[in-house]
Amino acid sequence: MITYDVSRLTGFLPSEDLAATLAQVGRQARNLQDRSGPGSEMLGWLDLPEKSQALIPSVDLIADEIRQDGATLICIGIGGSYLGANAAITALAPGAKVVFAGHHLSASHLQSLMDRLADRPVYLNVISKSGTTTEPGVAFRVLQKWLKNRYPESWQRRIIVTTDPAHGALHQLAEAEQLRSFPIPPDVGGRFSVLSAVGLLPIATAGIDISSLLQGARDQLDALTATEGEDNPAQLLATVRSNLYERGYQIEVLASFHPELQQVAEWWKQLAGESEGKDHRGIFPAACAYTTDLHSLGQWLQEGERTVMETFLWIDDPGPDLIIPDTGHDIDGLAYLAGTSLATLNHTALAAVTAAHTQGGVPCSTVTMPRLDAASLGALFIFFEVTVALTGYQLGINPFNQPGVEAYKQELFRRLAKPGYSPPDSSGS
Repeated sequence: MITYDVSRLTGFLPSEDLAATLAQVGRQARNLQDRSGPGSEMLGWLDLPEKSQALIPSVDLIADEIRQDGATLICIGIGGSYLGANAAITALAPGAKVVFAGHHLSASHLQSLMDRLADRPVYLNVISKSGTTTEPGVAFRVLQKWLKNRYPESWQRRIIVTTDPAHGALHQLAEAEQLRSFPIPPDVGGRFSVLSAVGLLPIATAGIDISSLLQGARDQLDALTATEGEDNPAQLLATVRSNLYERGYQIEVLASFHPELQQVAEWWKQLAGESEGKDHRGIFPAACAYTTDLHSLGQWLQEGERTVMETFLWIDDPGPDLIIPDTGHDIDGLAYLAGTSLATLNHTALAAVTAAHTQGGVPCSTVTMPRLDAASLGALFIFFEVTVALTGYQLGINPFNQPGVEAYKQELFRRLAKPGYSPPDSSGS
């Protein structure tokens, strides 16, 4: 199970304030559980650890087919349609034959991908609830043509669609071309969809045990539902985040000491930013990779503007370890570390950074997952989803809509003279 340590926050959050906010967050948790809070129509993600179990046989069947063909799966999607799968694969199967497209508008990047895979078998998994989002839609047009040229007689078998089960452009295409498809539940937003077919097919294709992933999420959700207050790490983290935000700490840095979790932080940034950034309120989510970024952003974090809180992401049992060898000299001044394990050194760095940043005026706390495996990652996904939902409720925000995302799209459509949109004026503004 995921744990959360607040022992370094004593000087930043008076115990009576923490207790008062924790009681409020507890009430928000009940609103979440009984589905009576804002955005209750989009709480299907709470059901995914259980309901997605039914998808396992069909997902595994296609994943096995792709792997047996020796093929690379190209996942086409943006935002929540790819970040969760990318996070899981980077953490647990970094060498897997799964790549991502459709999350940018770079011609050179897309051409490079096609060049790199020109002589290798490929499948496409296009992921979009509507099927009309510009970035993945454009990439799919290009990659579908490329695929048809390569496999003129069998291209349909190599496209898997993940979309709305009843509506939308991709649903219509899948019906018309008789493409295999998986559903995106209508009551699940993209940033909460990693435990649906959106994430499960690419994750399974990478060889990751999706049954364990879902079981870990289900066990964690059960534990969060069964506990309250300080015994509930999601409620406690939501309490800390919302309380510190009201005290002027408007930026949260999620900092991991494990490179394997760097893309998890990217997934979390969308989850938190798109859920909480509304009504000119909300914590700005940022991420750091430690100890790497201590040599680039360390100065700012230690002595910059005191508007930042820091949440460390730690793995209790990171797996195989290495011992620093004795080289027989001390030219580098590191002979004192001979015989020390890298895991011990990394853990000491966590303690040192926590102490230094706390002394520098940064509120620091630590989220810990037990080990780096599918079950623990599933637990971490659901833990952060619940935490962000509770933080949004506590800040008076509906965490399940994203009205501001449409603003740039409307302006883009106007500038591209999309039918139905007014063209830009002559000034180009």
